[in-house]
Amino acid sequence: MTTPTKILSFLLIICTLAGYAAFSPDGIPALKSQEPAQTDKPMNVIFILSDDHRYDFMGFMDTPAFLETPNLDRIRAKGMHIKNAFVSTALCSPSRASILTGQYAHKHGVIDNQRLVPEGTIFFPQLLQDVGYQTAFYGKWHMGDANDDPRPGFDEWVSFRGQGDYYNPTLNVNGNRSQHQGYTADILTDYSLDWLQNDRDPNKPFFLYLSHKSVHAMFEPSETDLGRYDDEALTYPSTMANTEENYAGHPPWVREQRYSWHGVDYMYHGDMDFDTFYRRYTETLTSMDRSIGRVLDYLEESGLEENTLVIYMSDNGFSFGEHGLIDKRHMYEESMRVPMLAYAPGLIEPGSSMDEMIQNIDIAPTVLSLAGALVPKNMDGQSFLPLLGGQHIPWRDSVIYEYYWEWNFPQTPTTLGLRSDKYKYIFYHGTWGDDELFDLQADPAEARNLFRDENYQGVVGDMRGQLFNILEDTGGMNIPLRIPQGFRAAERGSTQRQIQ
Repeated sequence: MTTPTKILSFLLIICTLAGYAAFSPDGIPALKSQEPAQTDKPMNVIFILSDDHRYDFMGFMDTPAFLETPNLDRIRAKGMHIKNAFVSTALCSPSRASILTGQYAHKHGVIDNQRLVPEGTIFFPQLLQDVGYQTAFYGKWHMGDANDDPRPGFDEWVSFRGQGDYYNPTLNVNGNRSQHQGYTADILTDYSLDWLQNDRDPNKPFFLYLSHKSVHAMFEPSETDLGRYDDEALTYPSTMANTEENYAGHPPWVREQRYSWHGVDYMYHGDMDFDTFYRRYTETLTSMDRSIGRVLDYLEESGLEENTLVIYMSDNGFSFGEHGLIDKRHMYEESMRVPMLAYAPGLIEPGSSMDEMIQNIDIAPTVLSLAGALVPKNMDGQSFLPLLGGQHIPWRDSVIYEYYWEWNFPQTPTTLGLRSDKYKYIFYHGTWGDDELFDLQADPAEARNLFRDENYQGVVGDMRGQLFNILEDTGGMNIPLRIPQGFRAAERGSTQRQIQ
């Protein structure tokens, strides 16, 4: 298929989709079932998911300045940087379920890392199979904690239990478990390339889901990259210092968490120092990036890139000292915001950017629309396929966030919130302390809480109203509970050292 023909097909898709998004008064798309787009040849899709990769840690963003991610930079140069990508829940399992279902966590029911996906749940790759796609999954599943059983929607299955191991993993290959030797990112990439080269039917379109363990703690780079950044100077975020100024106006749980499992003064109960933790994270990112490069190389060498859409994103972000915190779960930018890149030669303008707010719930409807499949009415997300093509269409003006308190990690309260391009409102359930409001344009570090400022009471009221209207409309007004069980990171450190 020639490039002009592909572009024409893509424009037909855009024209077909542009009329289907209806919007509610709060700015969230009210989805209708979308008619399948007609194309002369369906495009292939490769979806690459990483773990805990924060939105700004990529080489081309120069954060940190020494970080090398040449292959993520390569996707950005050849395609599009989706600058404002967010997850609706900054936690592994809920976010992964939202990607596969196109639904908020309160709707699909996977609200923590222990819960199994409810029986009868439909994953969008099942709908791709219905329209003739062959599908394959390689990597971290992590819905139901230690469950790695093959899942509906995938013809080929390679996964592992829980978080898995960086080295010498035990993998479930189509229902059979065996140990493999080597670095997990390399092994998963080997399986992916073998399927692309040898096992798939070249006459059918495909959907490949490559789900890396990287870069989940505790971070382990490949042997090639271990120690790569040991001599690099680190820059600490301004809100990391344990000062009264930094915590003025913030709810008490934020400062208290810095002395806990997920805080800089007692991280993982003292098992790791901050600087080593930070450096191993960046080294592990570079190791994963190298594996991604192997996939890109094969697409170029085989000619598949001419009819393949590649999307890269993370399941959530990660804090490195902001507000004295590490990890995710909270609604600060470093947690809920993720990297997202996309490229498809001839379809997406090289070096382009998208400013619209995209969420993990939008992946499913976007891929289904590209494949010519029907987008179910129960999906909360919306296809951003027209935006990938550079069109300006009506789009949401805010995104919602939800995180439900976990007995296993009690440091972070139940958190609900609404983020627009200017403001972020955070509602905390069951805590003694204020909610939070930030002017993101004037205060990108989220250092000054405006919740009590009399000049912003109208903003607080409006955003709170929008948030709860959306939750009520989508069935999100019940706070879920589960029986307490398993490990509990409830110990609190006694040290209160000052970070300068």
